[in-house]
Amino acid sequence: MGSGERMSHTIEPVYDSDSKILILGSFPSVKSREQQFFYGHKQNRFWRVMAQVLDCAVPESIEQKKSMLLNHHIALWDVIASCEITGSADASIRDVQPNDLSRIMSRADIRAIYTNGSKAYELYRKYIFPVNGIEVHPLPSTSPANAGYSLEKLVEAWSVIHKIL
Repeated sequence: MGSGERMSHTIEPVYDSDSKILILGSFPSVKSREQQFFYGHKQNRFWRVMAQVLDCAVPESIEQKKSMLLNHHIALWDVIASCEITGSADASIRDVQPNDLSRIMSRADIRAIYTNGSKAYELYRKYIFPVNGIEVHPLPSTSPANAGYSLEKLVEAWSVIHKIL
């Protein structure tokens, strides 16, 4: 069963001292690892959802994506620092080493933490909540694998972050 490859997270978190919301994924996909930035697969709806929720144009470049998040006080990272994974499949994730969120929490006034999908939520509850005791709010995954959610349903669900901002 341990046929996955051991991978380390090499993408730096996006945050600054003005960040109020932290959004956590599970672990970067193959496309994201290739691009060295979050949600790099063209079919992932994260950037389209965020643009609609924040009433912005959909960002194209990595710099535009960072600017959109930081201008709206949003931090972005992943739960996992390293794991065994096959391709991009969350279901294959094993032998997890979590990221140390204190790196962000000590420098920003994070008021709420959200996860992108149920796997990130499950991993946060298992590995990070026992350490920091901070509740997390699950949001539906923006992954193309979450075909049960249309773009409109995702935008509606993700609009909850506006209450914090």
